Amino acid sequence: MEQTTVINLIVLLLSGLLLVGVLTTKFSSRFGMPALVLFIAVGMVLSQFIYFDNAFITQLVGILALIVILFEGGMQTKFADVKPVIRPALSLSTLGVIITTVVIGVCAKFILGVSWMESMLFGAIVGSTDAAAVFSVLGGKNIKKRITSTLEAESGSNDPMAVFLTVTLIELIHHPEQSIWIHILLFLWEMGFGLAVGFVLGRLGVYAINKMNFDSSGLYPVMALAFAVLTYAAASLLEASGLLAVYVMAIVLGNSDLTYKRSIIHFNNGFAWMVQIMMFVLLGLLVFPDQLLGIAWQSLALSFILMLVARPIGVFLSLLFSRYSVREKTLLSWAGLRGAVPIVLATYPLLDEMDVGPLFFNVVFFVVLTSAIIQGTTISWLAVKLGLMDPNETSSPSLLELFSLGKTTSEINHIQVQKGMSIAGKAIQDIQLPEDILFTAIIRDEQIIAPRGTTVIEPGDTLYVLSPKLKRQQMKELFMLLEPEAAP
Repeated sequence: MEQTTVINLIVLLLSGLLLVGVLTTKFSSRFGMPALVLFIAVGMVLSQFIYFDNAFITQLVGILALIVILFEGGMQTKFADVKPVIRPALSLSTLGVIITTVVIGVCAKFILGVSWMESMLFGAIVGSTDAAAVFSVLGGKNIKKRITSTLEAESGSNDPMAVFLTVTLIELIHHPEQSIWIHILLFLWEMGFGLAVGFVLGRLGVYAINKMNFDSSGLYPVMALAFAVLTYAAASLLEASGLLAVYVMAIVLGNSDLTYKRSIIHFNNGFAWMVQIMMFVLLGLLVFPDQLLGIAWQSLALSFILMLVARPIGVFLSLLFSRYSVREKTLLSWAGLRGAVPIVLATYPLLDEMDVGPLFFNVVFFVVLTSAIIQGTTISWLAVKLGLMDPNETSSPSLLELFSLGKTTSEINHIQVQKGMSIAGKAIQDIQLPEDILFTAIIRDEQIIAPRGTTVIEPGDTLYVLSPKLKRQQMKELFMLLEPEAAP
């Protein structure tokens, strides 16, 4: 009976955590603050009643959370938006992280009073931006696409560099006789094979998901998430970057014609919120307030140096030969939020039982908290002041959505009509549709219109089209054909 009561209390606690986490997102969106701040606060309150100091569980949950977060972010990343900013984003995620690590590492040497290698380790832990925080804060804001695409690509691809630097520095601290060239070659291997594994499994995932005819549509998101976890595991077993592989795999899936793509995205969006809640609540549980007071000023000093000195130096130097203006570089510098990644990396020295482990973890807590509160709440304000808001920028719905009809040979295609499509402005009877392709519904201004021969297709309409699976490419070419003046 006592065990049953304990189990029921744990279940009640978990349900309460999820409800509180969901409700706090309302305040998060209102004040422009990343929800992670409120999740951490919940964990800190619970730490007064629950004792938790298991860094291994925190790291495990953190890695699983990063997989889901990167997968969810990559699925919604449009390659057409990322392609023009690939070079600067990669420069930020590699050279920018190294420069930031060195600058903050030098400051940590004198502020924290640790060795040079240990100070550089701290720099590596906090050197990268966080995908979860960036995606959360930038979502729904009309900051210019060039800036948001750069930040999202950087935050999705700089985790491997941060992980590499952290692991390498820990190894060098324990084994200073090791050659740095071995680690450099290992890094090139991790990046190269991470990209390869992500692309290959991404293409395999697209093929498998589109070929499967599940009786339940709810299995498609589960299968897609299983491919994400498989991608991380496969890449890691090959000593490649699992996080980079997951992000690349997600981009491949998100930019392909995928059955139930919208359902997969919505499922992963909700699941990503759940794992974020778990991860940041665990962080709050690991933090002991009585240990924070003694390092408060050192932590705040390093946090402000990171925001105002190290990150800007990293951005301006890594983008020295880019075409970004000073205003754009300034916003990129300020929008480098810290979140899940530093937290996960801070558990590495803890699990390695390094003397600086507890110190670094507590300082990282301050860095993440101040970054979220100060930078997260002022990004939109700064973008307005710098004139980098795009009032005409709106979130565009997905252009093509496939709904598999069970074990039949047909599917329903959800198509968003855009200005410049060959069908825009034409009556249905004037569109030469093959006999086995049929309009089933039109949504216009939140109203459902029954398709008739005289019905004119207008830009902005949402069409539902029934067609055979074997004619998917023919159907796509028919509706996606753009007039020359509208082509990108």
